[in-house]
Amino acid sequence: MIKVEHLKEKLISQAQEVSRLRSELGGTDLEKHRDLLMVENERLRQEMRRCEAELQELRAKPAGPCPGCEHSQESAQLRDKLSQLQLEMAESKGMLSELNLEVQQKTDRLAEVELRLKDCLAEKAQEEERLSRRLRDSHETIASLRAQSPPVKYVIKTVEVESSKTKQALSESQARNQHLQEQVAMQRQVLKEMEQQLQSSHQLTARLRAQIAMYESELERAHGQMLEEMQCLEEDKNRAIEEAFARAQVEMKAVHENLAGVRTNLLTLQPALRTLTNDYNGLKRQVRGFPLLLQEALRSVKAEIGQAIEEVNSNNQELLRKYRRELQLRKKCHNELVRLKGNIRVIARVRPVTKEDGEGPEATNAVTFDADDDSIIHLLHKGKPVSFELDKVFSPQASQQDVFQEVQALVTSCIDGFNVCIFAYGQTGAGKTYTMEGTAENPGINQRALQLLFSEVQEKASDWEYTITVSAAEIYNEVLRDLLGKEPQEKLEIRLCPDGSGQLYVPGLTEFQVQSVDDINKVFEFGHTNRTTEFTNLNEHSSRSHALLIVTVRGVDCSTGLRTTGKLNLVDLAGSERVGKSGAEGSRLREAQHINKSLSALGDVIAALRSRQGHVPFRNSKLTYLLQDSLSGDSKTLMVVQVSPVEKNTSETLYSLKFAERVRSVELGPGLRRAELGSWSSQEHLEWEPACQTPQPSARAHSAPSSGTSSRPGSIRRKLQPSA
Repeated sequence: MIKVEHLKEKLISQAQEVSRLRSELGGTDLEKHRDLLMVENERLRQEMRRCEAELQELRAKPAGPCPGCEHSQESAQLRDKLSQLQLEMAESKGMLSELNLEVQQKTDRLAEVELRLKDCLAEKAQEEERLSRRLRDSHETIASLRAQSPPVKYVIKTVEVESSKTKQALSESQARNQHLQEQVAMQRQVLKEMEQQLQSSHQLTARLRAQIAMYESELERAHGQMLEEMQCLEEDKNRAIEEAFARAQVEMKAVHENLAGVRTNLLTLQPALRTLTNDYNGLKRQVRGFPLLLQEALRSVKAEIGQAIEEVNSNNQELLRKYRRELQLRKKCHNELVRLKGNIRVIARVRPVTKEDGEGPEATNAVTFDADDDSIIHLLHKGKPVSFELDKVFSPQASQQDVFQEVQALVTSCIDGFNVCIFAYGQTGAGKTYTMEGTAENPGINQRALQLLFSEVQEKASDWEYTITVSAAEIYNEVLRDLLGKEPQEKLEIRLCPDGSGQLYVPGLTEFQVQSVDDINKVFEFGHTNRTTEFTNLNEHSSRSHALLIVTVRGVDCSTGLRTTGKLNLVDLAGSERVGKSGAEGSRLREAQHINKSLSALGDVIAALRSRQGHVPFRNSKLTYLLQDSLSGDSKTLMVVQVSPVEKNTSETLYSLKFAERVRSVELGPGLRRAELGSWSSQEHLEWEPACQTPQPSARAHSAPSSGTSSRPGSIRRKLQPSA
């Protein structure tokens, strides 16, 4: 096939060369070569018809009995090749017809050129003959003139003189003669050039004829090679067809033999097929009934599983109920044990991370909580986890109401005549003031406690008469100041009661009687404006003093005349801080030093109480001196330790939680109710008055108590129970 393609390409190139030579040769040679090509084309057409007839005969042959065999595929491939050759032959025919048409067009144009050349040559011959005649006439005229004698010249001159017409005719004749000579020279030059062109054309024609002869010989040789290739292909095709037919016969014979074997096997398999059919029908009947059996089995299994799940769930619910009951009982017993032993209850509250904490690794959360126990808190300090157990731990998501629910039982016991002290402890910016005071929209323990007192008083109004008074003070740079007084900068002192009870009071501390929530808000607003707060690097509004809110509840039973006095001391301690970290300077530095000194004194007192030393250093600071009744007496005391969760404050958080654990282990003894009848002494700060006598609701300043057994309504002794 590759040779055939090569021969076809060579034939096409030679045909193109022949067409080019035809365009260059004269008409006669081109006509002869065209005739030769037409004869050759006719011969090729006959050869192609013969090949097509053979192909039709091959196509008319019946297909083999096994069309899918390998030889059939080879035959199909050969047919495809043959069809491809036919397409190529058709393309060659088209190209040959185009070449014939082009040769015919060029022959016609050559004939026209020959006619025009013959006409030109004829015209040139006529012009040459005319010019030759005129040249001969001119020569004859010149010769005749030369043959005349000299007298003739004289005569001529005479004639010239005598006849002007003859002179004019002679000049015209000479001019024509000159013009004719010039034309003859030009014609000779043109004739010479045409002879040269004719000679070069004859040479080119000879060369082209030689090339045509060479191309014709090559074309004949290529045609012979193509015929040999086609003959070889034909022989290969016939041989392949014969071999395929022979193999197809052999395979057909084998197929017939296999078919006979299959028929024999079918005859032997019929009994087995009947048996299998019977078995299939039986299995089909069983399968039809299987879904019902499966549904019944699944239904029974589901019922058993559901019953087992219900039993497990009921057991789990029972165990969970018992666990919760035991947990509540354990907490109740623990709280009762704390009440009996007099331990200070300690709860912790973790504030959320705020934008003031900044960003980066130092602002990451380092505090985690125990999911199963709300009294455990975990702190990651320097890559090591540290755990602390307190009475209650509140996460950052806890609300103000959640925290107050934990302390409201202590607040209500104040109405029953118990002394209660609640104080907040922690570093600067940990949220102590927010927990104790809160905001107008979300108040803290202070306002909620007074609101609860008012609601409880209203519920008992049919049997009891209550009077609620409020005082506010602060310790700033170891100086005790009255936040509700007319002169807040006045220094106050802490004194022992001269009645020998060992209680403390503050002479000159202002006390306001409140009867509604509006009165409370006014007192809080007035006291908050007088409190000392400043800006530091740790807190934008840092409390620079220890704030104390003292609430006194006096009650009289209208039926028995029993009098009770309870005090609620709410203390917002100033935050501990590291001077280098807070950036305190000047007066801020002195404030920080006094705050840290008072808190250190509080730690010394806790350590002494925990180790049950004989001497407890309450007098080392004004703070511990005020908290003496709460830390060593018979009060119910609760400390709220505020914690910052970020990584940069882990050192302060660790110190606060360790201090909280130490405070929790201090035993104060059981709390005592302060109540007396009219015949009893007033050493417990209770007064005997007629039943249902209402105290005067006025604000008054207190002086030192008298040594009598009763105190006047306008001069009530103040006992401060500091709250942290």
